[in-house]
Amino acid sequence: MKIVILCGGSGTRLWPISRTLFPKQFCQLFGDKSLFQKTVERNLSFAESFSVVINQEQYFMGLDQLEELKIQRPSHFILEPIGRNTAPAIALAAMVAKPDELMLVVPSDHLIENQKAYDECISNAMDLAHRNYLVTFGIKPHYAETGFGYIEAQGTDVKSFKEKPNLATAESYLKSGNYFWNSGMFCFKAGVFLDELKKYAPDIFSQSQRALSSKSKESITRISLEDMNSIRSESIDYAVMEKSEIVKVVPADIGWSDLGSFDALYEALPKDHHGNTTTENVIHIGSKNNLVVGGKRLISTIDVEDMMIVDTTDAIVIAKKGSTQKVKDLVAEVKKKNFEMTNVHTTAYRPWGSSTILEEKSDYKVNQITLRPGSQLSLQFHHHRSEHWIVVSGIATVTIEDKTFTLNPNESTFIPKGAKHRLANAHGENLVIIEAQVGTNITEDDVVRI
Repeated sequence: MKIVILCGGSGTRLWPISRTLFPKQFCQLFGDKSLFQKTVERNLSFAESFSVVINQEQYFMGLDQLEELKIQRPSHFILEPIGRNTAPAIALAAMVAKPDELMLVVPSDHLIENQKAYDECISNAMDLAHRNYLVTFGIKPHYAETGFGYIEAQGTDVKSFKEKPNLATAESYLKSGNYFWNSGMFCFKAGVFLDELKKYAPDIFSQSQRALSSKSKESITRISLEDMNSIRSESIDYAVMEKSEIVKVVPADIGWSDLGSFDALYEALPKDHHGNTTTENVIHIGSKNNLVVGGKRLISTIDVEDMMIVDTTDAIVIAKKGSTQKVKDLVAEVKKKNFEMTNVHTTAYRPWGSSTILEEKSDYKVNQITLRPGSQLSLQFHHHRSEHWIVVSGIATVTIEDKTFTLNPNESTFIPKGAKHRLANAHGENLVIIEAQVGTNITEDDVVRI
């Protein structure tokens, strides 16, 4: 079976942990693996291959995290320049699969804690998919949730799909016992899904087919911005599932959470006997029922309850639990003042490696740059700043004007304003340098790439 992992979404509801170029699926919220990596591992026993539908800006991050797992399965990436919702994403994945191939479509940013129950649900879904049904998974609701869509079912027969309800309606759904949360997970044969898509959303089918033509390679499919823009944005539920007559549902009680808010994250994290999340570098005195997410800095609370405290290197958010859905409003305000803070962390991941801002003022910036083996930065120069490079580990190949030389650990060089220069790593281990920029303009605007 092909496991199709959907990596769309900007992750704004978990800002400042999650950023546009580092969304929550790539964050290590539970242990030393990201949600994306946990999704891969959760489906290994069913996977003959993986297909990852991902924003092109996040490709190298996804590739790195997949390679860290060292899985022995073929993998294929479909790169989207912009998101057009789940129907086009799944259509593209189905079009690069064999018509009779089973596909299990899963989001990359969900938490599932009961692996045994999950395996049983997937096996049941595969049986139905082999009989040419489109299968969705309905999560058994444990409380009246107004933030999810619902599936009305009788056994495995889907009676209707419901929009996000108000509280009274959600409570009636919970009481009835035959309504499930819509998980956003699906299982079907690629060809069966495409036949239904062609029937109920023929424009999405034809536009996706046109976007895909001549774009596929062995391990990567890159869709152009023009082609992606031509596809109508639509969810798979609206485009197909709510209209098709061959839909089945598998009820699932699998310890599921979409982690769609900090309140949901609080429920999923381990807690002490006072209801505070158990986080390193945190001291609570007389405090109860608090979510605290931090890093290296010590965070202390005294006599506070039902609070959310999220600390990152460049932003702190403090909120009352129950109000965390307003984080998206906060992100909108931050964008007005500082777009980059919603877009990237102080560590930015690039095809060649990563760059971490260690210190920044108006006239200087200190970065830690990590360059992968065999990678290099572009040949460039700056009008308004000079740079100092100090090698921490690895061996640097440095080009300044017409000279190329190597630097070993604890050696350094100076690049004056206007000098053409390049940093490269020709060796088999990561190169780590400290870069000090000094000048009147230390932004990307002063990078002239040759």
